[in-house]
Amino acid sequence: MKKILLAPSILSANFSNLEKEIIDVMSSGADLIHFDVMDNHYVPNLTFGSMVLKSLRKSNITSRIDVHLMARPLENLIHDFLKAGADSIFFHPECTDHIDKILNIIKEYGCQTGLVFNPATSLCCLEHVIDKVDNIVLMGVNPGFGGQSFIDSTLGKIRKVRSIIENSKLKILLHIDGGVNLKNIADISRAGSDVFIVGSVVFESKNYFSILKKLREQANNIY
Repeated sequence: MKKILLAPSILSANFSNLEKEIIDVMSSGADLIHFDVMDNHYVPNLTFGSMVLKSLRKSNITSRIDVHLMARPLENLIHDFLKAGADSIFFHPECTDHIDKILNIIKEYGCQTGLVFNPATSLCCLEHVIDKVDNIVLMGVNPGFGGQSFIDSTLGKIRKVRSIIENSKLKILLHIDGGVNLKNIADISRAGSDVFIVGSVVFESKNYFSILKKLREQANNIY
């Protein structure tokens, strides 16, 4: 049985009580936290910045936090989130002219790297930088809003990236972000995803423990 990692996206959490939401969802069985940063420029929404992450760290939130930057330009944001306590920083290749440089900055800080690919974004840059990538994130929806439906053609892209990772012989985690629910998580797992970023399906549930348990069971139901 492969290891399934569930990563609740706090984009769907109650912002007025974010610390408690993270504590509750982690104690209910989540493996890590996905921190969506939107700038109302690259994507049509505005969420939170590095000060929120810094405050969470000061409140003794020690869980792994993957920062997903849906923003541009990246350079200053990268440094701000590294200093604020990110464990991993993910970004979209089209948000910078210097993919290799950004990956190096993150690596030099001792932080994990990640590249995020939208549904229609080419994977071609992986050929040149895959040795510097710790995580690959495939969007199952167009970025910008939570609660969207999964784009089924993403399953083929997951299988393709799974093959790229296996051929590389590198230890890279494959994440799926957007539209994951109880009905499709088994198919997504079967296609090759390791990490399942889950938002509204968790935070709109009345029982975090129950829904996370069901998601994990379905993700393991691949044979």
